[in-house]
Amino acid sequence: MHRLSVAPMLDWTDRHCRYFHRLLSRKTLLYTEMVTTGALIHGDIARHLRFGVEEHPVALQLGGSDAADLAHCARLGQDWGYDEINLNCGCPSERVQRGAFGACLMAEPQLVADCVKAMVDVVDVPVTVKHRIGIDKTESYTFVRDFVGAVSEAGCRVFIVHARNAWLKGLSPKENREVPPLRYELVHQLTRDFPQLTIAINGGITSNAQIADQLQVVDGVMVGREAYHNPWLMSDWDASFWGESASNHTRETVEQQMVEYMGREAELHGTPWNTIARHMLGLRHGLAGARRWRQVWSDHRLKALPPAKVAALAHSGAP
Repeated sequence: MHRLSVAPMLDWTDRHCRYFHRLLSRKTLLYTEMVTTGALIHGDIARHLRFGVEEHPVALQLGGSDAADLAHCARLGQDWGYDEINLNCGCPSERVQRGAFGACLMAEPQLVADCVKAMVDVVDVPVTVKHRIGIDKTESYTFVRDFVGAVSEAGCRVFIVHARNAWLKGLSPKENREVPPLRYELVHQLTRDFPQLTIAINGGITSNAQIADQLQVVDGVMVGREAYHNPWLMSDWDASFWGESASNHTRETVEQQMVEYMGREAELHGTPWNTIARHMLGLRHGLAGARRWRQVWSDHRLKALPPAKVAALAHSGAP
């Protein structure tokens, strides 16, 4: 299931984005945005956990550091039908650090192990961990090896490893995705040292050729922003990486399915089409006319029009 996945991305991988990505690949594992335990315990559970049956396989990513709270939320995730519960040990943002979770948890592997064990004990679906190769400027393989070793003993069998350190001070979350150097060799070493575990790699992977190269070494590849900004990249993943029959979908048929989805969402939930369309703005990435197409689909002055009319405008030559 972890052969290919799309990373959890805050403000991006909501259920509308996942519906869109599922049109492009039937097999790729999709992740929610990170949902904090506090949001589920004190907030609107349905708003955070509702998803469509067509999204499977889909994983819930949780943010938190209290074992009892994480166990409670993991059980909620299983009850709502998620195929996996993932613990975020990779986000470096200061807001997340103030909540004492995310990447800073890597400094406390026993706490992470306790959290994982609490979740494993109450759910039947896999409990996985997404993490970095290190924190701050300590670039020791021993650090990440010992982290994986301790957490695996608590029952985690799948580790998704962002092949960069997380610098907890001095860098923004965006800079943390770009400034710390990629060190794929550390993730590759984890696969050799822990052959009994599933190790997936994340970070800086932007092409199907890179995916194919990584799959010669690791068990899975997680693609992040490239899948969002250039989603058509995913269109042949099922055939190329799972041996499925080639899909006959085109950008136009995918767009039409999204138009129909926008209509259903407006009717059932009152969802404005522009909150859904923003996720597909990369669909025509690199094609002639893509800029105008994006401009129409992101024009809030058109939000009163039905999606089918907006689609017609996007493909017309009118200004």
